[in-house]
Amino acid sequence: MSETTTQIREDEYKKLSLGERIGYGLGDFAQNLTFGTVGGFLALYMTTVNAIGTATAALIFLIVRIINVVWDPFVGTFVDKHTSKAGKYRPWLLRAGIPLMIFALLMFAPLPGIKGNVPFAFITYFLMDLVYSVVNIPYGSLNASFTRDPESVDKLTSTRMMLANGANLLVYTLFPKFVQMAAPKDNKLQDTGLFGLKLHMGTYTDPSAQHAWFSVYLVYAILGAIALILCYKFTKERVVATAEQSAQVKTTDLFLELKNNRPLVILGLFFMLAFTFMFFMNTVNGFFNQFVVQHSPWMGAVGLISSIPGIVFPLFWPKLKKIFGKKGFFHFFLAMFIVGELLTWVWSMNGMHDALWLAYISTFLKQWGLTSATGFMWALVPEVVSYGELKSGKRNAAIINDIMGLFFKIGFTLGGALPLALLSIFHFNETAATQTANAIAGINVTAIWIPAVLAVISMIIMQFYPISDKDINDINTQLDAKRAELKG
Repeated sequence: MSETTTQIREDEYKKLSLGERIGYGLGDFAQNLTFGTVGGFLALYMTTVNAIGTATAALIFLIVRIINVVWDPFVGTFVDKHTSKAGKYRPWLLRAGIPLMIFALLMFAPLPGIKGNVPFAFITYFLMDLVYSVVNIPYGSLNASFTRDPESVDKLTSTRMMLANGANLLVYTLFPKFVQMAAPKDNKLQDTGLFGLKLHMGTYTDPSAQHAWFSVYLVYAILGAIALILCYKFTKERVVATAEQSAQVKTTDLFLELKNNRPLVILGLFFMLAFTFMFFMNTVNGFFNQFVVQHSPWMGAVGLISSIPGIVFPLFWPKLKKIFGKKGFFHFFLAMFIVGELLTWVWSMNGMHDALWLAYISTFLKQWGLTSATGFMWALVPEVVSYGELKSGKRNAAIINDIMGLFFKIGFTLGGALPLALLSIFHFNETAATQTANAIAGINVTAIWIPAVLAVISMIIMQFYPISDKDINDINTQLDAKRAELKG
């Protein structure tokens, strides 16, 4: 092995420290605090508290996300072509991270005269979504820039997902609880469903709760900004494109990667479907708890129990991958998600709504399967980047993450807009305290059956993913020789 190759292996195959892994994971923590709240609760807030019609809200989500699909390739190309003393990807955590928090906060701002104001809702959501791409694409590219050591990549994915799911605990479990506690209407002592704990909670879907939503989200935005600053401070780029490779980057590289990088296309399709059924479920979750089982005060307790797998169990992902194999890992956890959805269906039946134990078990299994399948898939992105570099001679990390982002945004668009459109078709009444049987059926279809079917299709797609662990070693060996030739 030549001296140049040895130096490359020392630099680019560095074993990541726990501090580096946590530092990177704080970026996921920050983004989930903002984007998770938007994905999980903005539709509910927009249609109830902000009094915008369900069909109008669906159109806002659809238009913005279609525009974002066009916007992302330009972001990826710009990031891959430019660099600075602070790095190619890290600076964007600060340049766009703080504006992201501000625009996200404005969507919940209780400003005079904006209640039900469709242009304001559209513009604030539009700006937030565009800026999110300028944070998320460089952040995702960092994942392939720390190291090419496969074991470190698996551990990095586990650590970041633990922090991401820690943020999900704050979002899906505690955020609605905090808003309910601050909501003024019908604020009274209620059973939270958590081992007899009772708290004073109000109706957070009433327009009077607008200040409650804003106050809670302000705290989340501040926490998110701090986490992005720490992510910037504790991360370092090691595996990056050369100046020559950067100069050759073109927007059309996106189409070349899609044409020549088969693992990228398969993983992208998996991303699209996984995020479609995830956001289908997240978008309608508040509706399901409020109107189907009629236990919205339980949301925090049920979410707390279901958050355990995503926070604790990622530690075991690398070992489980060795036991089940890469494809078997995804099949196992997607099957678990489907079982959880079937139990949610049982919970939705008349006479079963008060079965707290069923709420715990169904949501626990759903989230264990969901967080594992949608979390560990990020560990495959660095190997797809390396495969693309071997095929094209360009390390288009941002463009490949942009493509992943495109598939993600398509899934996010479908998972955010279609549920609202379906609820409108099923005649959901956003001003009614109770819903018709037809509207309840629509909520169940969007929250249970469509996600379950899409999970089955995702299992089939993952079966065609072509890169094995042996292939990764072969790819790295060939890249080492190429990089040594360029540097030597």
